[in-house]
Formats: sequence, structure tokens, C-alpha cells
Amino acid sequence: MLWHPSNGRFMLSSTARLTVLILVPFALVSARVLDAQGDAPVDPKLFAGMKYRCVGPSRGGRATTVTGVPQRTGTYYMGTTGGGVWKTTNFGKTWRNVTDGFLTTGSIGAIRVAPSKPDIVYVGTGSDGLRSNVITGRGVWKSTDAGKTWKFIGLRNAGQIGAVEIHPTNPDIVFVAAIGNAFAPNPERGVYHTKDGGKSWRKVLFVSEKIGAVDLELHPADPDVVYASTWRAERKPWTIISGAIACGIHKSIDGGGSWKRLTNGLPTGIVGKSDLTVSRADPDRLFVLIEASGGKGGVYRSDDRGESFRLVSQSKGLLDRPFYYCNIASDPSNADVLYVNSTRFYRSRDAGESWRTVSTPHGDNHDIWIDPDNSKLMIQCNDGGANVSIDGGSNWSTQSNQPTAELYQVAVDDRFPYWLYAGQQDNSTIRVPSLPPYPTPAGAQGYWQSIGGCETGPAIPKRGDADIVYANCKGRFGRFNFRTGQEKQFYVGAANMYGHNPRDLKFRFQRVSPIAVSPHDVNVVYHASQYLHRSVDEGETWKIISPDLTANEPSKQVISGGPITRDITGEEFYSTIYAIAESKVAKGLIWVGANDGPVHVTRDGGKTWKKMSIEGLPPGGRVQTVEPSPHTASKAYVCVLRYQLGDWRPHIYRTTDFGSSWRRITNGIPVDTPTRVVREDPAREGLLYAGTEFGIFVSFNDGANWQPMQLNLPVTPVTDIVVKDGDVVMSTMGRSFWILDDVSRLRQLGRNKQSADLHLFRPAPAYRVRMSRSRGGSGVQYLSTGAYVDYWLAKRARTLTLEVLNSEGKVVRRIQSQRGRRRPREEDAGSGMRPTPRFTPARLSADAGAHRFRFDLRREGPPAQRRRSTRRGGSGSRGSRGPLLVPGKYALRLSVGDISRTATLEIRMDPRVAADGITIADLRAQEQLSLDVMRVTAATRKFAAEVRRKRRGKPANDAELEKIERQLETAKGTYQQPMLVAQLSYLGSMLDRADQRPGKDARIRIDELEAWLARLKKEFAALR
Repeated sequence: MLWHPSNGRFMLSSTARLTVLILVPFALVSARVLDAQGDAPVDPKLFAGMKYRCVGPSRGGRATTVTGVPQRTGTYYMGTTGGGVWKTTNFGKTWRNVTDGFLTTGSIGAIRVAPSKPDIVYVGTGSDGLRSNVITGRGVWKSTDAGKTWKFIGLRNAGQIGAVEIHPTNPDIVFVAAIGNAFAPNPERGVYHTKDGGKSWRKVLFVSEKIGAVDLELHPADPDVVYASTWRAERKPWTIISGAIACGIHKSIDGGGSWKRLTNGLPTGIVGKSDLTVSRADPDRLFVLIEASGGKGGVYRSDDRGESFRLVSQSKGLLDRPFYYCNIASDPSNADVLYVNSTRFYRSRDAGESWRTVSTPHGDNHDIWIDPDNSKLMIQCNDGGANVSIDGGSNWSTQSNQPTAELYQVAVDDRFPYWLYAGQQDNSTIRVPSLPPYPTPAGAQGYWQSIGGCETGPAIPKRGDADIVYANCKGRFGRFNFRTGQEKQFYVGAANMYGHNPRDLKFRFQRVSPIAVSPHDVNVVYHASQYLHRSVDEGETWKIISPDLTANEPSKQVISGGPITRDITGEEFYSTIYAIAESKVAKGLIWVGANDGPVHVTRDGGKTWKKMSIEGLPPGGRVQTVEPSPHTASKAYVCVLRYQLGDWRPHIYRTTDFGSSWRRITNGIPVDTPTRVVREDPAREGLLYAGTEFGIFVSFNDGANWQPMQLNLPVTPVTDIVVKDGDVVMSTMGRSFWILDDVSRLRQLGRNKQSADLHLFRPAPAYRVRMSRSRGGSGVQYLSTGAYVDYWLAKRARTLTLEVLNSEGKVVRRIQSQRGRRRPREEDAGSGMRPTPRFTPARLSADAGAHRFRFDLRREGPPAQRRRSTRRGGSGSRGSRGPLLVPGKYALRLSVGDISRTATLEIRMDPRVAADGITIADLRAQEQLSLDVMRVTAATRKFAAEVRRKRRGKPANDAELEKIERQLETAKGTYQQPMLVAQLSYLGSMLDRADQRPGKDARIRIDELEAWLARLKKEFAALR
């Protein structure tokens, strides 16, 4: 079906029918060629040595729950919305993740430490802040060693878990509040109880398949008294439901054996989300913060264990967006002091009668834990992460050391090194570098930059001018200029969408409204409501180039939030375009997907449109990604997210005939793993990467089969993927940006059978880069300069040798494996928040299997010399470090005994250096002078060794020999005059600081130093 703007009708054109007839046979042939590569998955052992690295930002994302350890002052845990559980032992100065490699979801709802045994920690997964991007829980986990290891202990289908409470003296007695599936009814809702530490569970409170339990409290003096809040919470793509008549507060006096609903003095009718708190200082006093219809919501107080209640406050702000917040806590040492986490953070000192705000590092607050032995020690969390206070909330620790950002998408610019762009939920748009572009005293924290728009993004850099960024803020388009720091605003329709029924809006913009730049014309920008909009003047004017490309069902164009609280921020606007992509190989071929299901394509730049009919795809899902093949115009991929409709299956589809037919390609992806993005490698057709709710998958045969490619990547939603310069770049919903550097090995796997003994993969071109000395830290990792050398050994070798040869066939570097030597430590990508140096290359391993070695692009250095202490004075030897190789092509030769394999390595100049006017001839001159320094250095060291040997023989002229030696070697001590060896090292260091043609004085200086050596040799010869 084609849409013609001239008559406003859908028609089938003869041209379209002819195109299908011509292209289908070609598509079938292409599919056969791809299938001929085989359906067997690639052995995951061949991925060995490849690692993802986090590049930030280290600015925290949403933290959902916190707790502390009274027996271990300064130790706290935080649970995040998609980044797992983190731990600090120094009051929040540093954090490290403690659940990577154990938990099967990054979404955390509740954490509690056993009061009687602090090594025992229970975690309930699944956040209770039910945003549209909420990540599902996967049950309850337990640690018996303070977070070092974790064990799954059940309730996998409980969905979101709002609370975990542990008996004060028996760590095996635990209660869990299960909210349930956020998107559909399920029978696993309610309150669960275990008496054996999670070996078995019993559901002790159940209201219905739509009403779950959201909070729990144990009576501090009588743990058989248990209070529970029940809540009906259900998300749909077009609304959020919070509340029902059967919701409310329940109480058990026999440890969960039986329950009664508390009603005396509490709101009647429709009740929504509620939260409970009891202070150890007055254990019979119970407070409830409750959402209720009829204006009855507020803070209620009971002084008789819940037998009766009275309303104490309806202060404005305490019940902002209750589905997202609604958290009340009491000071364990003073029952009159209360806290409420909401959009702002509130404190009452008079038992809830009056409230004042308390400043926190970030707004949108979710949880607080107060040390029962010292009320000035507390941890609080919000949409910016977790923060610790040691003075009762007057001051807080930083949130800039938590790489837990929720990112909706990733874009990259065309700079070198490239930068990554996205909208960070709950913060701002952001860009961070893939490698440190310049020194900064703040390390990785000093690089991130806000670039217009707001938290939802996207942020798309302009090709050829990365200082211009097209950004979006909930449908408000802007053009940000980093040179001026200003953002020009060009909103389509220029109407505020908040608070509106979407059916009344002229343009329906979702919070995450897409922006795309044409790959064929840098001045063409696309933006989308229910229509596709195009601008050719950077947003100043817009033209509608499509009809409504959504399903636009009237029953789903409604006011969001109910039956109690309206919540209309655009997050639930249904029937909007969610994905735009123009083909890189065919101008005007544009694919569009809506968040309510339809996929459309135009092949003439928007003049006519065709609606896709995808067999097997149920209606209504969010078209998260459309991916035109970068190789073939007729091929495209669609990724549809349907878990918001209760469908947890993966949905990826491929067409090879412009959408006339589609094939579902999800074999190998688990049935309960929703998919968010699919990308085709631009260098190898049919090599696909898929980002899912729980990690990343790869296919080597165009989707016929998928296999995990998780490696060291944390389990978290992968929201978007870009393949840039041979790197797989991705955004996550809770763990910031990650990069898998250099996938040249993947591009070769499955194509050619690996050799039976030794295989050397073709290396990707490497850039000769002098990296900034700015280290990463706070979970951010940067690479050292160099080239990846990937290889595979069938069996362990006695010795493995890697040789680098120049164009003349001369060996300029030889590296051998050394058995028995400890492998240099390489910081693991999931190791947490310890400040760490850049990645260091592993040794050249001769073990069996696949390996990755990082060659530093340097020549063989001068012979190593025993270092001498030159404290504060001279300069020690640089050991075997040689100069960087001049850009060009080199041969790599990898050998085991008589067997060798070769490959070509291309070393490229840093584009920034070339732009500065430096030429290859300049670098050759620098290399030659460095080699001259190495030559003189080697001769000097050899001569110095000869002089030392002579002195050990105690000849008669020892004084004269000592005089010569003193000119060669710097004397021990403070601020001694550097002598010949140190002067050579100093000159060599000067020549190795930047890519440049050496200055005239450098040439003069090496001649002086060589003359100095010649004079000393002459004096030495005379002594003979």
C-alpha cells in the first residue's frame, strides 16, 4: 500500500509490483549464500580475550533502594534501577558492584542486611518505581559473605519486589512483598514468608492476581506483628493504573499466619500505593503514607499498633507521583522525626504535623536508611544515585562515582577519538569520549558534557561538525552549539504537551521522540510525532512528509494515570513514531516504526508510503529499532518490544524485499528475553548484534542463529548499538556506555575454518595515538595505545614468537611468550569503582585457545639496564621502550617452532596530528633521530659495563677509571648532576612526547652527546 499526498489515499502502484518481482529472486539468492556459511554457532571459546569496557559517564543514575550495616560503620548497599547492587565501605567515597556475574537482572527493589548476622544479605529484584522503562525482577537472592557471592533462592516470577524484612534475631526468617508483573496480572503477587533462609517459601497474604504487596514492616519489639501494604499497580504503554478498592493496609499478629485489613481511620474507597514506617523509639506507633481517592491521601498515624488511625498531614508534595515515589521513614532514635521521599526530600520533627524540605544532591527521591545507633549517619537515594551523610543530612557524599546511567540510545560523531551521545534519564543529554582526548585533572569525570535537550534525548551530532548537536526534550527539538553554549529552540507545533489528553493534541510527541540525520545530506534532519517531519535548515522550518503512520486507536488515546492520580508527561503517549532510519545505500529510502505497532517505508523521500504486514507479529508493540542494511537496499531489520503488553518474547524480523515479506529471526535468544535493538555490521553482511533486556547476542548468519556475546558485560538492558570504526558501541539502561573494541576477529569467524594448529586473525588498522595520561577511575576504563593481535592456538606451545617486520623485511620488534611469568593485571570491566589505570596488555600467551595481545606499536628498544636510584636528581633508564613506528604497512609473523602465520598490520597517523600539519616525513625524521639516540645509548651502556668490569679488576689506574665512570653514570644522592646515560635518556624522553619533526637543538644535542662518548672512549683507550 502506498500513500499519495496529492489525493490523501493509499494505493498499490504498478511500479511497486514490478520492483517486488525483480528483487525477490536476488534476495533469495543472497539468503542462500548467507545460509551456506552454516547454522552451527561459533564456539564461544573463540571470543576469549575480548572484553567490553565502560566509558562512563560516572554520573549516577537512578538508585531505588538503600540500606546500611550498623555493626560496620561506613558500609552501605545501594540497589539501582538497572545496574545491580553496589557496596561502599568508606561512607560513599568509592563504590563497587557486588552482584555482577550472579544476578540475572540489574533491577533491584529491596535490600536488607540481617540485623543479627551482617554477613547475610537478602536482595529482592524488580524496582517498585514503575516507570514505562521499568526492568523486571527475577526473584530473591541471598549472600552469606557480605556480598562476595550470591545464590538465587526463589520467587523468580514475583515480578517487582517492593520490600524485604528480616527477623531481628533469626536471619532465616524473612518476609517479601511482591508487587507482581508490572504489565499484566499474575498469581505470584502478595506477601511471602520463609523460615529456612529461602529454601522454601509460603505465600501468606494474597489479595488477587492484580493486587500485590508493596511494603512491609515488623514491629521492632514484637516481630510476630507484621504490617503489609497492598497495591494494584499495572502499566500499559498508554497509561499507568494505581489503586483499587481492595488495596490497603494489613496486619498479622502471628508471624504471617493470618491477616486482617486495617480500616479504622484510614481512607475508604479506592486506595493506591502506600508505605509504612515504625520507629524503634516508639514501636507501637505506626505511620502510613497513602494514596487515596476523594482527596483523602496523606500521612496517617496510629499509636496502638494499627488498631486506629488519624490523619496528621496532607502537606503538598508528599504524594507527588505516588506510583514512582511514596516512601516514608522514621528516625529509629526519635519517633517524632520522619522523612518522606518524593519529588523533593522532606523532614518532619513533630511526628508529621509539619514538613520542611532537605537538600539532596539530586531530586526525585526514593529511599533512606538511618543508622539505628547514630541518627546522623544515613544513606539516601534518588534519581541521581546514592549519597551518604554523616551529619544528619546537612552534607552528602558525591554521586559522580557511580556509572549507573540509564541511557535511551547511543550516537557517535565523526571525530577522532569519537565521542558517544545520549539522553541520560533523570539527568540531561550527555556526551563522553571513547578515549581521553586531552588531559584533565578530574579524570573521566572531567570529560562528560551536556549538549542540549534533556534527559530523554536523543542527541545526534552533526556530521563534519560535532559541536553542533540536534537534541530533543520530550518532543522539543533544539540545535545546540557547543561553541556558544546556546541551544536554539525549534519545537514542532510549539505547544506544551503536559497534562493533555493525547487525542486533543495536534502533534503527539513521546518523551523519547526520535531524531535522525540523513546519511546522504548533512543538512537534512528528520523528527517525528505521529507524522514524519523533515527540515533542511537545521530545524528552523519543518515539513510534514507523511500521513499519520501509527495505529491511532481511539481507546488508547486517554488521560494517563488513574483511577486516582493523573500523570501526563508524554511518557504514555501512545501512537507516536518511535524509530526513524534512512538507508545508507539508497537515498530517500526511509523506514519508520511507531510505538503502537505499525512499520512503514518510503522509497521516494516521503512522497508515497507503504505499510508493512509482518506475519506472526501481534499488533501494538513498540517498534524500538528499524535497521536498514548498510549493504543491500532491499534488506532491513525491525526490532519490536512487547513486554509492556505482557509479551516477553524476542521479536526481530528481517526483510530482503523492501518489506513485501518478513522472516522472524530469533532462534537462540531465550523465549523470555525481549529485544530492543539489532544492528548489521557495516564491514560484514549478515553479522548482526542484538541488544536485549538482559544483555547482548550475536549472529554470524544473518539471524538464522543467535548466541550470547556477554563476555564481561553486566546483565543489564542494552538499549542501542552502533558499530563505529570496528568497535561495537552500546548504551545501557543502568550501566552507562560500553565499548567492545575491535571486532575484526568476529568479522572473520565462521567464514574460514581456523587452522588446525595456529591461526592469526587479520588485524584491524591501528592508529598511532599518544594517549592522554588522564586515567579513568570510578568504573571508567581507557585503553593504552596500540593494535590488537588476535590469534588461536590448538595446543599449548613451548614458546610463541611475534615478529613485526617493516616494508624491507627487517624485524623491528620481536616479542616472545615467557612461561611462568605472572600476567600483568588487567582491570576487569565489572570490578566496580576502584580508581584504576588504563588497560594494560596481557602477556603474549602460549596457552591453548584464543587470545588477544595488545601490541604497543613500538620498535625494539635499547638493551635494558639495571636501574639506579636517582631520587630527585637524574633520570633513570627507560629500559626496552623503543620509539613509535612510523605510519605504514607492516607484516606480523606469529611462530611456533617451524610453523608460522603472517598478516598485514596497517598503522595510521592520528588524524589530529595530520590536521596540525605533521607529515610522514616529519615522523620519519623523528624516528631516525630516536634511533640515533638508541644507538648512542646502547653504545654508552656497553661502554659503561666495560668500565665497571675494569674497575672490579682493581688496576693501578683505578682513579682515572672512576673519573670516566662518574661521567657515564649519575652519582647516587639528591639532585646530583645528570651524566651521559641520564642525558641520553632525557633527550630520548623529549623526542617521545609528541608526534613532530625534531627541533634543530635536538640534532645538535645528540651530536654533542655522541662526541662526549667518543672523548670518554678515547680517554679509556689511553689508559690501556
